[in-house]
Amino acid sequence: MLWADPKPHAPSAPRPCLVRSSGACPDRQPLAWAGSRGRLLTPGAVLAFRSRLSAFPRQQPTGIKHARNKDVSQCCVRDYVMSFRKVVRQSKFRHVFGQPVKNDQCYDDIRVSRVTWDSTFCAVNPKFVAVIVEASGGGAFMVLPLQKTGRIDKSYPTVCGHTGPVLDIDWCPHNDHVIASGSEDCTVMVWQIPENGLTLPLTEPVVVLEGHSKRVGIITWHPTARNVLLSAGCDNVVIVWNVGTTEELYRLDDLHPDLIYNVSWNCDGSLFCSACKDKSVRIIDPRRGQVVAEKEKAHEGARPMRAIFLADGKIFTTGFSRMSERQLALWDPENLEEPMALQELDSSNGALLPFYDPDTNVVYVCGKGDSSIRYFEITAEAPYIHFLNTFTSKEPQRGMGWMPKRGLDVNKCEIARFYKLHERKCEPIIMTVPRKQCMSWAQEYLVACIVMLLIVQFVLDPSCRELTWLSFLQSDLFQDDLYPDTAGPEAAMEAEEWVAGKTAAPILISLREAYVPTKQRDLKVTRRNLLQESRPVAATSTGPSATYPSAMSQSTAMPAASVSAASGEGGQLAEEVLREVASLRALVAAQGDRIARLEEQLSRIENGDA
Repeated sequence: MLWADPKPHAPSAPRPCLVRSSGACPDRQPLAWAGSRGRLLTPGAVLAFRSRLSAFPRQQPTGIKHARNKDVSQCCVRDYVMSFRKVVRQSKFRHVFGQPVKNDQCYDDIRVSRVTWDSTFCAVNPKFVAVIVEASGGGAFMVLPLQKTGRIDKSYPTVCGHTGPVLDIDWCPHNDHVIASGSEDCTVMVWQIPENGLTLPLTEPVVVLEGHSKRVGIITWHPTARNVLLSAGCDNVVIVWNVGTTEELYRLDDLHPDLIYNVSWNCDGSLFCSACKDKSVRIIDPRRGQVVAEKEKAHEGARPMRAIFLADGKIFTTGFSRMSERQLALWDPENLEEPMALQELDSSNGALLPFYDPDTNVVYVCGKGDSSIRYFEITAEAPYIHFLNTFTSKEPQRGMGWMPKRGLDVNKCEIARFYKLHERKCEPIIMTVPRKQCMSWAQEYLVACIVMLLIVQFVLDPSCRELTWLSFLQSDLFQDDLYPDTAGPEAAMEAEEWVAGKTAAPILISLREAYVPTKQRDLKVTRRNLLQESRPVAATSTGPSATYPSAMSQSTAMPAASVSAASGEGGQLAEEVLREVASLRALVAAQGDRIARLEEQLSRIENGDA
């Protein structure tokens, strides 16, 4: 049953509307339409209602438009009235907002490279930020510790071993001190950065990989296998390297007929997808050297496009339409005939660079030359790509860096951090989910009591002073739904295992507390292993010998007697450390049980049960 809405929409020209009613009208026939002044209209008054609708062509609901050509009845009106309801999709990322840091927390006076190449020009990890810069007589990039903000001196040392401009850089996901670079000099170089950053210009790489006949514009590490690196050049060749032995594992030289725009591994590194200048997106198995699936004319525009793998195996692409409008598309590798979703953004001419967070299924899209960052959420329900918001600033961006999840501040609900490159500056931009992190008076009282108990415990038991009791307070602010377990710095397998056919998912870590690696194996320096392990060296090896491979090779020349003595002392020290760790774990478990009992008692007090 339909009743009239007694509240007019405009005092001058009230707009006709429909409202639904569950009541009955005993002395009238069933009513179908209602005006905005509270009158009840019989089916005979529908013609008058239609004439009034013609006066509001731009405001009429879609359901009314289709109802004109149908028989007006109560059942069909009920169906169309349902379409008037505006459904708001629930998402915890709807209110994500971006906030640039203050000027004193930026990296100023950096001469960002002006080379014409659609690269990000910036790479970030939890320790360093690397930026490709202008250099005379070759190519160079600058590596800065994250805490070294402010104005950067012009004489600050750079990594300057290439003889041509650097086109792409990428940090190793399994070693925060190893970075690879590709250049116009047709070489790929792998560098080892000292613990505290550069103090002198770095000109000697650890590894030089030569195999391309033209400039190398794409560098990307394998997500799960140690020391496996992929490079793609303007010779349309993709090469997969074993960096630890400098050998060429796979050479794919007949799969791309034209320039390769980008390459992206899937989550376990068994496949990668590529976007090519021939407007095709290909899914390739590098170990078999075959194209698993291919979509021709994924985007019909002639300008550069990009393709990345998502966590569920689907492919997200950015490109241009035939009318040079920028587009986003989502593809199912099982059926590449038609896209699952296709959206047009605008008519700008800058290439779109997508950044994907597999933990939240949020894609951030940054256009070169734009001054905005758009972000979308990918879901399993139609329309699959949901626009969330846009971060807008004044200055255009020349490049963009992306911080891995383990480098974010979880206590501030930070879910992403970008490093925006200006002409002479690198500006961090923090993406935050607004959350209330306040406690009631009872919770504050409980926390204060627990802190006092812990302090007394530490005073009475000096062996427990190393316990970080503040971790309890921080865990109370941890948002489990925002920070699921994420990929850690440990490699899931070795390069030889991956070549043998093994496939492994990334080793996940929790971000609730500071990540502490498990007991590491001893470092083995062999003739073929040219890179250090990402794992820390034994506690007795400190100083420069823990940083540079040359010093490590010298340490292997120690006499056998001294080595055995050191190993004996190290074994005793390790046993003492293990015993202390076991006692600390027991104490933490006991305190956790005590906290749980106190929380249960507090809940009974608040509910009135006690």
